[in-house]
Amino acid sequence: MSTWTQMREITLMNLRSIPDRLGPSLVIVVGIAGVVGVMVALLSMSAGLDQTLGNTGRSDQVVITRGGSNGELSSFLAIGSMTLVKQDPAIARADDGTALASGELIVITEVPRPGQRTGANVTLRGVEPVGFRLRDGFRITEGRKFRPGVQELIVGSGAASQFTGLEVGRQLKFRGSTWTVVGHFTSGGAYDSELWSDRETVQSAWQRAGVSSILAQLANPAALKSMAERLKEDPQLDVEAKTQQEFYKGQSGNLTATIGILAGIVAAIMAFGATFGALNTMYSAVSARTREIGTLRALGFGAMPVVASVMAEALLLSVSGGVLGALGAYLAFNGYAVSTLGGGFTQVAFQFAVTPNLVIIGLGMAVGIGFVGGLAPAIRAARIPVTSALRE
Repeated sequence: MSTWTQMREITLMNLRSIPDRLGPSLVIVVGIAGVVGVMVALLSMSAGLDQTLGNTGRSDQVVITRGGSNGELSSFLAIGSMTLVKQDPAIARADDGTALASGELIVITEVPRPGQRTGANVTLRGVEPVGFRLRDGFRITEGRKFRPGVQELIVGSGAASQFTGLEVGRQLKFRGSTWTVVGHFTSGGAYDSELWSDRETVQSAWQRAGVSSILAQLANPAALKSMAERLKEDPQLDVEAKTQQEFYKGQSGNLTATIGILAGIVAAIMAFGATFGALNTMYSAVSARTREIGTLRALGFGAMPVVASVMAEALLLSVSGGVLGALGAYLAFNGYAVSTLGGGFTQVAFQFAVTPNLVIIGLGMAVGIGFVGGLAPAIRAARIPVTSALRE
């Protein structure tokens, strides 16, 4: 009988006997399922946040902020600076010759949290009318747009789902004034966590004489480098230009990295315990089959088929645990909507995303645990002397 035939027969015989050892086998499956489920759930939070902010970014649009600022909230551009930036030849023009650029002001407001006495910081963005045109995914889902010069708001779908008091027709108190919610919108990105209003109205209410940033459409994406150099060399300006995609990636980078490190630490600790659980279970399985293994060796089965059979059992149980854990994480967390504190000290609403890449990572970890947990018991099984095994 060839080695491959021996491996096949002994492996099939070993796998058929798993129901006889159901309890110990479930220890491996449940342990690895817990490791994979927790890791995938934590990483899905990072993936969801990255998707939310990543969907906001476009490579053919540019965000201009004050030089050295780490976000829109810490940036300030005077009206004169905004006018100079809008005159740059790299910015696309509408049919009437006006620049496709929106000077926007960011301020922090507070809205009620569901079931809590304390509120949550939410971004209020003052935009120009052209700002709607620059967001391809923007659409009103309920109500209407705000009117320029009037204290009216439209609310992003993420903010509307996570906080209270933002229904169409509700009134909010900001800066001693009453603001009316006249619509809800979706943009498919980070803007869904914001409130929007007319820029000049927001400037007046918050007594700001400038803007936080400028969002502009590039006539040619390849012109970004020359535009950035031209604005940087202008002695009248102190600005920094980045593609919208790069800008929002930078805003989410630190938070997603922190979540990734946390997930890695938790998964490593749990994987350590699961590996020892697999080792213990597989050693017990080998001990229970000592006479059987000795009999097979006496009949002419080699050491390699014995190793393969033990490893096949360990890997099958670990993959089963990985699939169970990934499936549980998907059912429990995929699409689960939450909000967290973003880089601008305001809430960002997003959904957990259990992506195929995360499932592959989880299954890879499960296979790794099964391999390590099954290797030593498999080698021990192959090294058992035939005479000693038969006396067991």
